[in-house]
Amino acid sequence: MAELTINAADIAAALRKHVDSFSPTLAAEQVGQVLSVGDGVARVAGLPNTAVNELLEFEGGLIGLALNLDEDAIGAVVLGRAEGVEEGKAVRATGRILAVPVGDALLGRVVNALAQPIDGKGPL
Repeated sequence: MAELTINAADIAAALRKHVDSFSPTLAAEQVGQVLSVGDGVARVAGLPNTAVNELLEFEGGLIGLALNLDEDAIGAVVLGRAEGVEEGKAVRATGRILAVPVGDALLGRVVNALAQPIDGKGPL
């Protein structure tokens, strides 16, 4: 059976190689919190730079539309079933303003509020 030998220089070189090739990526994001939910509208705090009609992402991936920008909270319409949106859960600002594309690809298609096809005819 071959004996395993550990060479400190080889280990140090391997570590240096990994450290030198490491490139961390940092992404700053705004995260707020759901204060309350009722009748399809979530009151959200902690997102002071949100714009009117900005898309917000709730925990679980559900999307909301920021409509009412008060000084201390945002009123966001939940675009979907609000069952997973609960008080205390996180909300992320996306930085994207709601926009619906136009063009021949939309003719005769049925889309939801986020311009996602819901007619079973495939992607736009």
